[in-house]
Amino acid sequence: MTGSRSVHTDRAPAAVGPYSQGYWAGEIFFSAGQVGLDPASGEMVGEDVETQARRVMKNLDAVLTEAGLSFGDVVKTTIFLADMGDFSAVNEIYAERFDPPYPARSTVAVRTLPKNALVEIDVVARKAG
Repeated sequence: MTGSRSVHTDRAPAAVGPYSQGYWAGEIFFSAGQVGLDPASGEMVGEDVETQARRVMKNLDAVLTEAGLSFGDVVKTTIFLADMGDFSAVNEIYAERFDPPYPARSTVAVRTLPKNALVEIDVVARKAG
């Protein structure tokens, strides 16, 4: 794949600002950070990190699928946590979606996330082969 193009799907929350849900830059795909918003209602799901993390992964799956990709094509992720104490819980849910060899990953704690989310994740991917 060459060139650049944005990716949009109704199966993930709509962008609430001047950004794309995902973007192809040549052969590399970048997702916007996803939080635990339900795409239909636009509301945050649950008040616990596990519920939000599962929704985040569903939202990422929808964006990746729209781009013609899967979690197996992901080469780098960044996880943003409102509380580093939630690392283990999010790590378990994250591990359900990825198989070895795992993508590179950074995890950082931040003061706040959009809509007071507890977790946000973005990915960088490249179509295998």
